[in-house]
Amino acid sequence: MKQFKGRVVTPGEVTAEAVVTKEGFNTLASLQMALQFGDKEVKCGDQSNKELYGKSLLGKALCLPQTIGSTTGGLVLYCACSMKKNPACMLFANHIDSLAAAGAVLADVWVDGVTMPVVDSLGEEFLNYVKDGMTVTVKADGTVEVE
Repeated sequence: MKQFKGRVVTPGEVTAEAVVTKEGFNTLASLQMALQFGDKEVKCGDQSNKELYGKSLLGKALCLPQTIGSTTGGLVLYCACSMKKNPACMLFANHIDSLAAAGAVLADVWVDGVTMPVVDSLGEEFLNYVKDGMTVTVKADGTVEVE
C-alpha cells in the first residue's frame, strides 16, 4: 500500500476500484451517453481517451491528471451526481480546474444523498503508481491510499 496526500476539494471518505487515465478527461464526451441517453453502466463515451473509452465510471475512483473540454464540464459533473451516475470520487494529479471544481462543489452542496469526494494536487507520482483495478481509499483529510 502507498499513501499520497492531496488537497480536499469536496469532502468525504470512500473506498473504490480505480480507473485511470493519464490523458485529460473530457467530462462532456465521457459522460454524455449516460446522462443524455440512459447508459446505466456509465461507460466512458470519449473515443479520444483510449485509456477510458468503454469502461464503466459508475462508482469508480476516477484517477486523472486534469479535465479538458468545454465550459459545460462543471454542469455535467453536477448533473451526473444529481442523477446518481457519478464516479465514487475524482482524484486529480494536478490542480483541479475551476469548472470541474464548481461542478463538484455545487453537487456537494445541492445534491442530497450523493457524496463524491474530490482531491487534487496528488502529484505525478500518484498517477504513475495507481493502475486500473487497484483499491483506492480516500480519507477525510485528503490522504489517498492505493493498494
